[in-house]
Amino acid sequence: MRQTETGELYQSGLGDGADVSLLGIPLELGASEAGSIMGPAALRTAGLPALLGEMGYRVTDHGDLAQPAAVEPGLKDADAKACRNPGLIAAWTRLIHDRAYEMAKGGGVPVFMGGDHSLSMGTVSAMARHCRDTNRELFVLWLDAHADFNTPATTPSGNMHGMSMAFACGEPSLMPLLGDRPFVPVPPENVHIFGLRSIDKEERGAVRDKGIQVVDMRMIDQASVSILLQGILEKIEGRRAHLHVSLDVDFLDPSIAPAVGTTVPGGATYREAHLIMEMLHDSGLVGSLDIVELNPFLDERGRSARLLTELVTSLFGRTIIDRPARRIRVA
Repeated sequence: MRQTETGELYQSGLGDGADVSLLGIPLELGASEAGSIMGPAALRTAGLPALLGEMGYRVTDHGDLAQPAAVEPGLKDADAKACRNPGLIAAWTRLIHDRAYEMAKGGGVPVFMGGDHSLSMGTVSAMARHCRDTNRELFVLWLDAHADFNTPATTPSGNMHGMSMAFACGEPSLMPLLGDRPFVPVPPENVHIFGLRSIDKEERGAVRDKGIQVVDMRMIDQASVSILLQGILEKIEGRRAHLHVSLDVDFLDPSIAPAVGTTVPGGATYREAHLIMEMLHDSGLVGSLDIVELNPFLDERGRSARLLTELVTSLFGRTIIDRPARRIRVA
């Protein structure tokens, strides 16, 4: 349970005995490197469902989504030509949105196991729609080396996993990807990109102009993850909020998590990553989670999948020692 500034109590998501719904999204068409299609299977092999069950959560694994047939993406001709696999990404986005929205309505905490980061076009838009339905405010914590704020006009690669955050914030050229579903954009000021260390020139200008909140690795080096993350959480605390966490493997330093096709040196350390997850759990704000860009083909004996599994269980409350339960003050 959480308490808003008005004293209202409501279930925020993570907690003893809560429901957790897992959905595998074997999508690799948004990236240029093949292999993330195997990500959901790797997370299951690393024991994620069983470990969450052992922690007292009621876990439902909905299996994997099947590859949909391509659809007309609805993009302008020039935009469609600038993107790789736009018809298939549009089909995936609509399918993911529909399933994620149904999972959110069912209660509990949806966990989306990917798959490349283009899957977040579907998951984040679904959470935004659900938050509108339930009169909550959606915040997004984007744990990623990249901003993923390109558009068809600015992309240097055409890869649509680099456009997912721009789509979620209502980029007009990308909105047709959702088809006839209600589109609820995330307010840019509610988006926090954390761990940024690689951004394209035009993408940098868009992030600045939109007012996206950014913590890059220099800021983390200077001020520490705990201080910076606490500042974000304090801004959200007390509001009727749903925090969606989108965890990209490349947020982590490739020395500890090599299983990603977009490695960038200088990422989060093992201890920094666990501290972030522990603080997120303690906040009581997290309502949904993406785990993206895990590419087992590039891994070393499953070490990245095991680390991600450890991090997710930290997010759900696994600690080395027992700590006092977080208390809710009743007005």
